[in-house]
Amino acid sequence: MICILLVAGHGTVLDTQIKNDVTGFYSHLTGVPKALLPGIGGKKILDFWWETVNMRQIFTEVYLVTNADKYKHFERWATANDFPVENVVNDGSTTLEDQLGAVADLELVIQSRKLQDDVVVIAGDMLCADQNFDIAQVIRFFRSKPGELIIYYEMEESERRSSRGIVEVCPETHRITGFVEKPEEGRTASRLASVVFYCIQRETLSYMSDFLHLQPQTSNKTFGQFWEWFINEKRQDVFGMKLPTGFQLIGQVGLSDYTKWLSHYSNKKQENCSEPIMCRSYARVGLIGNPSDGFNGKTIAMTISNFWAEVTLLESQTLVLVPHPLNDPTEFGSLQDLFCISRQEGYLGGLRLLQATCKKFYQFCSKRGIALTKQNFTLKYDTNIPRQVGLAGSSAIISATLKCLMKFYKITDNDLPKPVRANFILSVETDELFITAGLQDRVVQIYEGLVYMDFNKKLMDEQGYGNYVSMDMSNLPPFWLAYLRDPSDSGRIHSNVRQRWLSGEQMVVEAMKSFAELTDQARTAIQDRDWTRLAQLMDQNFELRRSVYTDDCLGSGNLKMVQLAKQFGTAVKLPGSGGAVVGLCLDQDKLVEMRQAFQEAGCVFCIITPYNPCVGSVRGPR
Repeated sequence: MICILLVAGHGTVLDTQIKNDVTGFYSHLTGVPKALLPGIGGKKILDFWWETVNMRQIFTEVYLVTNADKYKHFERWATANDFPVENVVNDGSTTLEDQLGAVADLELVIQSRKLQDDVVVIAGDMLCADQNFDIAQVIRFFRSKPGELIIYYEMEESERRSSRGIVEVCPETHRITGFVEKPEEGRTASRLASVVFYCIQRETLSYMSDFLHLQPQTSNKTFGQFWEWFINEKRQDVFGMKLPTGFQLIGQVGLSDYTKWLSHYSNKKQENCSEPIMCRSYARVGLIGNPSDGFNGKTIAMTISNFWAEVTLLESQTLVLVPHPLNDPTEFGSLQDLFCISRQEGYLGGLRLLQATCKKFYQFCSKRGIALTKQNFTLKYDTNIPRQVGLAGSSAIISATLKCLMKFYKITDNDLPKPVRANFILSVETDELFITAGLQDRVVQIYEGLVYMDFNKKLMDEQGYGNYVSMDMSNLPPFWLAYLRDPSDSGRIHSNVRQRWLSGEQMVVEAMKSFAELTDQARTAIQDRDWTRLAQLMDQNFELRRSVYTDDCLGSGNLKMVQLAKQFGTAVKLPGSGGAVVGLCLDQDKLVEMRQAFQEAGCVFCIITPYNPCVGSVRGPR
């Protein structure tokens, strides 16, 4: 593969304003080509691009195309930077009026050097906000697609569409469905800006000549005009890959904009290096409908601020995953100590969750056409979510890790929408760690708050996710939670129900439909603030689950907690896979007695504090 750096632009507003600046601050830059002006981190702009593409394992040759007016500058730069001087191509132009145009410059080097390979074309005078992106990832994505590749980024609010080439991209196929060069306001809603960073197949290079024959004026021989013609008129396959960073062609801006963007990007780099990223995800309780989320049913669940998982990410020289001192022990007081801890908590801590999430994240972004920067980080986690009691502790750690990775790599909600995020978390658990799970926990931990979820099969098949609706959390009644201090493995709670459902057993199929009906009725009860009705539905949910899963499957510990709660006349059900119960007590005077009774029975009891993403923790009436 060949790389071609384009730096053949002539005198512009920036050159003139540097020359005429009366402050004297920029006098040393007079006559300096744009690509050799200072960039981020003090290095020249072209230095960054040369460091990026100087990879013999990817590019057999790298060429630089300049003009006659600035050729000597780049010749000197080449000798000082171990760039092959014979690969600096002079296009012969000396003024703005006789310049060839970017597409003609590309054709010049291809024909003069008789190049017969795929090419990567980059503007060498382009400021890049992030100095660490992985060009190898770009090339791999290009190789996986049957067409050309355009790099784009999501514009900042201050940038105008009318100054850039705008692409419209299909999120599923990554195919560019439209290209608009410097559009007028209202012509497109897209804010995805193309940059002069392209991968072009050698079979496509002949189109360059066809295009140039149609363009007698140099001003029309730009890549923006070429892509409009190639994509919109010729209907050729061109794909897009997003870099989660910003770009500025400084040849198109004046001195004030150059210094503004240079300062802006430099400050962002400093912020990224120094500030740790901390993200939390919360435990959840299934209030109604579970476990039908794994059976195309419906559920309502709620995040609670009593229990949480927190992940911290800090940029570092190497990628480090830090074991948790309690959950990932590597030192023990004795062999007996190791035996006791292993028997109670097993061998699987949170470290595997961090590693699996990172692995899946890289794989996901590669497939989605999102190029990640070559930045390393240190990840550590903390959690107070009790283990093996069905409160979604594992998915909380994965969710918090994903939040950190998205912030670190500047992945937006458009890149990874909430419904897709929930699917991603589930895939980490099921595909990487082989954990039996449904979507409910991942959805509510992504949306946060009180969420109604419909996993209807038709919806799931058509769009890949269900219908998720956030519900009003104001004036909720007092929910409570109790869990076993020494829970048994809750994974067996699902028993053989899935096999029975897949085989079409009538009892199981009808039960899952009944769970969905209970959920719809509970949604109405919550909207009407009919807490008596909600309590009745929660009890029905448990009895229905008991009839399908049987007492042997539910386990004696869960059944004892349910029986104890019923002695106080409170609604009660399992909030997850087992090991805990959630209830709704309409007689608040009984909560103190309940707490004592559960504690005497060897359980932990607490009043639930719902977590509302709009206002934080929300305490219901007491």
